[in-house]
Amino acid sequence: MAYVDAGGVHAWYDEHGSGYPLVLLHGGFSDASEFGPNIPALAARFRVLTPERRGHGHTPDVAGPISYQLMAADTAAFLDTLGIGQAHLVGHSDGANVALLVALARPDLVSRMVLISANFHHDGLVPGLDLDELTASTFLATAYGRVSPDGRDHFPVVAAKIAHMAVTEPTLSAADLAGVTSRTLVMAGDDDFISAEHTLELYRGIPDSELAIIPGTSHALTIEKPDLCNQVILDFLTTDPVPTYMPIRRA
Repeated sequence: MAYVDAGGVHAWYDEHGSGYPLVLLHGGFSDASEFGPNIPALAARFRVLTPERRGHGHTPDVAGPISYQLMAADTAAFLDTLGIGQAHLVGHSDGANVALLVALARPDLVSRMVLISANFHHDGLVPGLDLDELTASTFLATAYGRVSPDGRDHFPVVAAKIAHMAVTEPTLSAADLAGVTSRTLVMAGDDDFISAEHTLELYRGIPDSELAIIPGTSHALTIEKPDLCNQVILDFLTTDPVPTYMPIRRA
């Protein structure tokens, strides 16, 4: 566990395993511990880095709003400062949105990318999702206060920033997705916060991307079925595409 000053953020991160770098980007209202069920399997094959973004986990908040663009710039600065160069990015939820923006802005940093429960536009969230319930969550506030240098009382400030971001960002178009050049796997639960229609639009918009829907899971699919998710992620990251017998989209 260590801190690095990158792009104006005093960012906390941890490392596990060795080999080719794999960066895990956690979701909103969360921290790197959400990947606890996934790290051992991934670290058996890769050098896994788990940075926590501004205002999340052990990383202190920064004055001003939190946005996906800012966090993407922070992530690029993190990779540049540590001299990691190109890496695989695996992001969940907000972390997946950040990974997508990094891939668009800095394709030199991204080899392969796994987008888990991502949305390229804020209208991809399922209708009726109650973000106020999340911002008022005692459980989330307690978890935040347990590790944040800003303390539990700062959680409402960060939560309000994240909630505002979630309903106003991201604002990419389907056409923007054509700019992704890294090999990409789109993953989601079959009962996710992100609508199935939006997930399909994301998959169709990224050239030659691959799609995995994990059955019987929600937005927390990597925790609910970690073994299956790990298997799918590792297969994607460690093998090349196979020739298919009856290609249509990739013909």
